[in-house]
Amino acid sequence: MGSGYAGRLELTWTNKEMRLLAHEDGRYEWVSPADYRVAETRLLHNVSTVGDVTPDATRASDNLLIRGDALHGLTSLLELPEFARVYAGNVRLCYIDPPFNTGQAFEHYDDALEHSVWLTMMRDRLVQIRRLLSESGSVWLHLDDAEVHRARCVLDEVFGATNYVATIIWRKTHSRENRTDISTIHENLLVYARDKTAWSRDRNRLPPTSEVIADYVNLDDDPRGPWKRTPAHAKAEKGRRESQYYTLVTPSGREVLPPEGRCWVYTQERFEELVADDRVWFGRHGTGVPRIKKFLSEVDPGLVPTSIWGHDEVGSTATAKQEIVTLFPGALPFSTPKPEALLHRLIYIATDPGDVVVDCFLGSGTTAAVAHKMGRRWVGMEWRPETVATYALPRLTKVAGGEDLGGVTNDTGWAGGGGFRVLDIAPSMFEDDAGRVVLADWATNGALGEATAAQLGFDYVDQPPFCGLKGRTRLAVVDGLVGEEVVRVLAGALAGQERAVVCGTAIDPAARSVLKQLRPGSTMRKIPSSILEEYREQRRAQSQLAQVLDWAEALELIEPEGDSEAVGAP
Repeated sequence: MGSGYAGRLELTWTNKEMRLLAHEDGRYEWVSPADYRVAETRLLHNVSTVGDVTPDATRASDNLLIRGDALHGLTSLLELPEFARVYAGNVRLCYIDPPFNTGQAFEHYDDALEHSVWLTMMRDRLVQIRRLLSESGSVWLHLDDAEVHRARCVLDEVFGATNYVATIIWRKTHSRENRTDISTIHENLLVYARDKTAWSRDRNRLPPTSEVIADYVNLDDDPRGPWKRTPAHAKAEKGRRESQYYTLVTPSGREVLPPEGRCWVYTQERFEELVADDRVWFGRHGTGVPRIKKFLSEVDPGLVPTSIWGHDEVGSTATAKQEIVTLFPGALPFSTPKPEALLHRLIYIATDPGDVVVDCFLGSGTTAAVAHKMGRRWVGMEWRPETVATYALPRLTKVAGGEDLGGVTNDTGWAGGGGFRVLDIAPSMFEDDAGRVVLADWATNGALGEATAAQLGFDYVDQPPFCGLKGRTRLAVVDGLVGEEVVRVLAGALAGQERAVVCGTAIDPAARSVLKQLRPGSTMRKIPSSILEEYREQRRAQSQLAQVLDWAEALELIEPEGDSEAVGAP
């Protein structure tokens, strides 16, 4: 029998080698990993600000509420230079509360494919999250029992099994469900570290309880403060030194031996040093069995977290829903909120003030709200516009304004302050044209292309993906990040000896060499700021007008688009 080994332990699933393309309506499409639409880096467009934020030039350092798909948002943080400098390798905690895949999230797929969609969705996001985490960073994945066993295998694959920390059991309800075979009253938090050794070194213990603090007293008015008594003897076992077996003499002259099967913790020489430093307690009259004094001022009295968190400690689902109802009286409670106390505990364990916390399935905004109150920086991502508009945005606005009086507000002493930015993930620059991926018309045509052509002396021509011509040089103007994938599409669209001048709203420096290699003589440049600012002002004005029209339509102040009398007409 040979001694060689091949293969590795892993979970396989349908289409594991493929990627998922997220559409704006929440659908997913299987595509090849080489598909530009899953490889592209999308820009992050400014939408609005709330409270105190920095100038636009340093917007990446603000708290960020990002509207759009999580994978695109995570990729933007990693690949856009202004954001990568701030976030790549610097995120201390990522909390994820994704769809649990209970048979409702992907109803258009059969069971085998449903699991595959969910696992691929999670795998792709976890890969990006790992790149964001700092050396002592961690990811906490919140799940019920539907996918937790499969998710653990994926996490092992992405982070390495040696970086598994623990599975936290959260008892989420007070009551028992008697209409089922077994009443499930818990959910799971899978905790993985970027580097378990570094995480274990830097993570925080929980604050000591009043019972723990009560153990520390000051029976002899020691100027070093309260202390507690700890045994001066230990189990006698292999490895103990001969010098740990001796007879002690108390201040009263009483001789004391260690109990049967035990030895003194310290050698006689070290023990006498502790006595001289008043670190040994022999009782009020100096006759008692010796105890070592451990001073509160010299130890960390914090508690190592356990793996079971009760609803009486960190709240329940009922607590969470009541917090939402209090914030939004009259509104329907968010379907799957988490109590602020639960997020407070895990953020306390995994981060320090000033650290960055990311939640790429933000939902009602609990993670960002608690992180804000605890003095952490945060990035929240949510793809459902209605969830952002109804819950996350108004909730976080109240937090910044000091108007959120519930949750952990009192525990943290939060009284308001700070702010955040709202950003939109730009739409894809690519589209499918009869099975061929091409640059979308919106990204290469229109006012931006025409203005840039005039600025650079090109004749404006509407020939997607190009918008300008000067001799044998074509002009491509891209409203987005020009990366390697964009360059390859443009180079493939050139004919014969043609070359290109490629202008973009953002430029990936690595793409320059690719363009020169594919089409010698071609160049790349950033769109002049004067043109770009004028274009963005027009775009913002159009967006605001569209929003006003949407509101007016919702309030029935104007007729919806189209003639209602024409519905059903031939």
